[in-house]
Amino acid sequence: MREQSPTYGQWIGVELTADNYRMLFVPEYFAHGFITLQDNTDVSYQISAKYTPGAERALRWNDPNIGIEWPFEPVLLSEKDRNHPDIQLAVRM
Repeated sequence: MREQSPTYGQWIGVELTADNYRMLFVPEYFAHGFITLQDNTDVSYQISAKYTPGAERALRWNDPNIGIEWPFEPVLLSEKDRNHPDIQLAVRM
């Protein structure tokens, strides 16, 4: 979410399972999203500060300017996640 970053608009995907014992650290000002691959999956995460409505920024899950390759289309999405406008990526020289 840091427009001045050389990695702005890029993404990575990581599979976290009960079998591989991986965790993922997402630094401040990085976007994050997830899709569960199995029914009845629990997801938990911690944040570094108290939630402040209106302070967050967002990306739409299928924004063509980012091009995230999800394993399948989500079944359940919030209205905000479904309708967020496309991100505008500046052309880098």
